[in-house]
Amino acid sequence: MTLTLAEVAAEAADCTKCGLAEGRRQVVFGMGNPSADLMFVGEGPGSEEDKQGLPFVGRSGKLLDRLMAEEIGLTRDSCYIANVVKCRPPDNRDPKPDEIDACRPWLEQQVELIAPRVVVTLGNFSSKLLLDTKTGITRLRGQSYPMPNADAVIIPTYHPAAVLRGGGLQEAQMRSDLVRARMAMSE
Repeated sequence: MTLTLAEVAAEAADCTKCGLAEGRRQVVFGMGNPSADLMFVGEGPGSEEDKQGLPFVGRSGKLLDRLMAEEIGLTRDSCYIANVVKCRPPDNRDPKPDEIDACRPWLEQQVELIAPRVVVTLGNFSSKLLLDTKTGITRLRGQSYPMPNADAVIIPTYHPAAVLRGGGLQEAQMRSDLVRARMAMSE
């Protein structure tokens, strides 16, 4: 019997498969349209996300919302947004390999149930995980890749937090990646 996205989210809410569970306020499973053609996958929740229980609600989320509206013409309600890890790493550190492995089944179930046509990976962690590569985001971005084990394409781009730190060039490159996502959705 296949679970619904809501049932998987309810199961994930009680997850204690890794040490991140000890420091979280709540699991940040994901949000948006459960049958979206477009899915964004980031790294992990930050402080504001941990408080609200929603992905990308801080400064990075505001940038993502703006670029999504300007370059794709969509709001977060019309796509689905999730992260590789569902609990906030302490002090916003990078997720550790065992934490990524523990959360991987949740993300795999999300992708399977949502069945998006296009997955935009935001930053190194989601890009490396979903493309099963060690190549970094700077070399990966700018192209589309077939998604392993799914009828979708992956379009890697920078994480919005990196764009906030990096400035104009990275924002321009992220915008071009989002245009690539819009074009892939219309194919």
